Amino acid sequence: MTAIGIDTTVAVVGTGTMGQGIAQVALVAGHPVRLYDSAPGRAAQAAEAIVRRLDRLVEKGRIPTAERDAARARLSPAEGLAELSDAALVVEAILEQLPAKQELFRSLEDVVPADCLLATNTSSLSVTAVAGALRHPGRCVGMHFFNPAPLLPLVEIVSGFATDDTAAAIAYDTAAAWGKTPVRCADTPGFIVNRIARPFYAEALRVHEERAADPATIDAVLREGSGFRMGPFELTDLIGQDVNEAVTHSVWTAFFQDPKFTPSLAQRRLVESGLHGRKSGRGWFDYAEGAARPEPATAAACPPPASVALHGELPGPAAALPALIEDAGIKVLRNGAAGEPEGFVRLPGGARLALTDGDPATRRDRCPGLRFDLSLDYRAATRIALAPSATASKADLAEAVGLFQALGKQVSVIDDVPGMIVARTVAMIVDFAVDAAARGVATPEDIDTAMRLGVNYPGGPMEWVERLGARWVSTLLDSLHRQNAGGRYVPSRALRRRADLEELVL
Repeated sequence: MTAIGIDTTVAVVGTGTMGQGIAQVALVAGHPVRLYDSAPGRAAQAAEAIVRRLDRLVEKGRIPTAERDAARARLSPAEGLAELSDAALVVEAILEQLPAKQELFRSLEDVVPADCLLATNTSSLSVTAVAGALRHPGRCVGMHFFNPAPLLPLVEIVSGFATDDTAAAIAYDTAAAWGKTPVRCADTPGFIVNRIARPFYAEALRVHEERAADPATIDAVLREGSGFRMGPFELTDLIGQDVNEAVTHSVWTAFFQDPKFTPSLAQRRLVESGLHGRKSGRGWFDYAEGAARPEPATAAACPPPASVALHGELPGPAAALPALIEDAGIKVLRNGAAGEPEGFVRLPGGARLALTDGDPATRRDRCPGLRFDLSLDYRAATRIALAPSATASKADLAEAVGLFQALGKQVSVIDDVPGMIVARTVAMIVDFAVDAAARGVATPEDIDTAMRLGVNYPGGPMEWVERLGARWVSTLLDSLHRQNAGGRYVPSRALRRRADLEELVL
């Protein structure tokens, strides 16, 4: 264990929300903590704010009074950088501006001891570039906490190009000693979470731009259909549209404008309009007092079919649907008419109901059909999206709606867009994760840990690729690429290789 000693001083530079949160974490862990901010009086105000939060923890019975009093005695504001000269660790949490961070670290290097660890909490800048201003860049490491730092357990420990292994190990063990869950990460744009999470926002925005569904419906399908804690529109309203868009633009720029990371014009217009979300009173949704939240599109009640015919095996998690259908009292006739394609459900009226595969429901053979969206857990899902083809009748749609309603699901009918909502989102997240693991950004285990803890995903994307199959994900992305040429949906080489290996095993 190489964590810094509990009796050594931790300094935090920058006393905004993140700086205060990091200081509170170190303080509660038992360290003397010194706060510094370049704005006069700001550090003292931050210290008072931290003490007030500790007071609330005492009121709620989460920490004893004696612990609060001891912590308060260990907390002190600093009026100048020279007062940080005894620090064993300095965590920087100032503005996301590279020149400002470099200037700060140059100044700190003249003040702190040679063995003091210099950590940046940057979420979007290169740790290598931040450290590049130092005479001894090996002591600089990324310690990316997530907001609110006292509550969220994840810390990304980011090694820049010149970061010493010892420095990264100290940062990792210190975060663990503070009760956090650290993960190791290479210095890549967005690190783990902000890199792999981009499609969660980007695909929802793309579906909205394609006018396939409104924001409230997209949120509900992802939240209720696959267990995501929040939908992308409500989440970006909470984060701040300006903040989320800035991170997306930063990652896109850092990847030399790779089309996979292309920002959304719709979000750009929202930011330009000053509609930044909850903090401005309005974003995708209106947060004014008394404002009504828009409801997701939900189909009216329809009678369930008495029976359906199952052709072949439904792929991935959808394989659980036949048992759910039978449990609902609907007869499942297996192996329908000879010669029919496999992997779909035949409705009584003759329409085909199939899991989306990246192609639209409207097929070139003009056969009436409907697509249903992916769920990571069809048994637990409470909402499913359906997309009817142009040739599907109202009666066909009613049968499909009634079928899923009989399974206890609400149904959102969306436009016939390739990949629908959940499937394209999950497929892209999986592709980003598999690619990141193959490039050595992080281990598969750390990737899954980061995505579960950092953004509350209902599972890890490396776990999802095992359940869905790389071949299914790659095929869906290939279909999306055919519908949307330009490179956004081209499967990564790592995903294709994994899919090829699955083929060899089969």
